[in-house]
Amino acid sequence: MSSKLPRAIPRDAKRILVVDDEPRMIGFIRMNLELEGYQVLEAHTGIRALEMIRTQLPDLVLLDVMMPTLDGFETLRMLREFSSIPVIMLTAKGEEDDKVYGLELGADDYVTKPFGSRELSSRVRAVLRRAETPSTTPDQAILKIDDRLSVDFNRREVIVNGEHIKLRPTEYQLLYHLIENAGWTVPHEQLLAKVWGYAYRDETHYVRLYVNYLREKIEEDPSNPKYILTERGVGYRFADFRRGHE
Repeated sequence: MSSKLPRAIPRDAKRILVVDDEPRMIGFIRMNLELEGYQVLEAHTGIRALEMIRTQLPDLVLLDVMMPTLDGFETLRMLREFSSIPVIMLTAKGEEDDKVYGLELGADDYVTKPFGSRELSSRVRAVLRRAETPSTTPDQAILKIDDRLSVDFNRREVIVNGEHIKLRPTEYQLLYHLIENAGWTVPHEQLLAKVWGYAYRDETHYVRLYVNYLREKIEEDPSNPKYILTERGVGYRFADFRRGHE
């Protein structure tokens, strides 16, 4: 018998929207998340999920891929047109292509069914942690890299040629750690541990995808980057912009 007992959930608890057309799956997830102290909302279709995200403003979405009418991928694509809320995909498929496709559409993580309560809780905590501001910030709220690029650490934005571009939480965390180590190569494993968490140390495709996202936002020519440089087989290095200011 489990030693965990139901407890009152505080009003300021994180709100998680579970989207799945299987009531038993939603029941399983609800039970485990409520034991962890989260508020749980539920939707059985993609259309209902999109409505609830607009009106209920959850902190995180757990989104099943295999749903009738509007599947999880299409729901995610529509969601990303108006919101950067963190999303974890729930999928019965373990193929690499499906995982990468979800991440490319804007998912923050995925869990492959069947999964246990510990894995689910770990993934939820990791994604929510990445959505929060790091405990330390650089000396300057707005850091000027050069005449073209600045980073606003308070607003989690990059300013490119005077245009303010919002960063998703994981993009911001990744850029933060690269800039913090500007001039030094940061290994894949270190970036994964710092940004995603130690449990993700073997998921190198996460780093590759999010570096590509950042390059699309900050580089003049993403195929020939000048800010985020690749050290093949090792990791990534943010160009040492400080040297030019000494």
